[in-house]
Amino acid sequence: MRIRAIGNLLIVAATVALSYGMQVSKPHYAELTAPIPIDGAMHDTVRARSFDVRLDRMVFARTLKTNQFGQERLLTTSGLWAVATTDLTATSTSTTVADGTWQGPTGLRYRQTERLSYRQDMPPHAVDPGLERSGLFVFELPADQIRGASLLIAARQFGPLDAQARISLDAVPTGADGQPADVLPLYDLDAPAPPQGQTRQGQTRQGKT
Repeated sequence: MRIRAIGNLLIVAATVALSYGMQVSKPHYAELTAPIPIDGAMHDTVRARSFDVRLDRMVFARTLKTNQFGQERLLTTSGLWAVATTDLTATSTSTTVADGTWQGPTGLRYRQTERLSYRQDMPPHAVDPGLERSGLFVFELPADQIRGASLLIAARQFGPLDAQARISLDAVPTGADGQPADVLPLYDLDAPAPPQGQTRQGQTRQGKT
């Protein structure tokens, strides 16, 4: 009887351990319903379900200059400012593109800054079919989160099973330390964008080798 009781206890213990292992190892609901990534690279048009996006320009700066209600503001950060300039268009019907996330090389994610929410070129971006619109996504990042990063863009922050553009930033030049090769001391968000390969007047590149 004693051997049988011990055997029963071992079976029960094994069943409990197996059930616990299955419980902790199975995918969580958030993972099962997470947005579906559509991969692309800089300068490619990435086609999500309700919008298309193309990332042609990334700028890194230590200070941002901006105008708020007619007043000039200088915004500093403990890391770097990352300014992504995108071209957006709706695929079939008018929609909005509101969510931008920076995913670092280790998987850490950074939400877009809320310090520029008053600007019309910041999310949410209203887009229409056949009409390309330029839109900014701006982040405050540690300098070591640039190399190997991706830009995630979605129609909304919580969109279960919706498509999400995942744009690789491998084309961003970085130095041996993994930080951006070109960092501007000051970037004016309101100055006209220059042709590719040139800087805006009054702004200089601070390179790393």
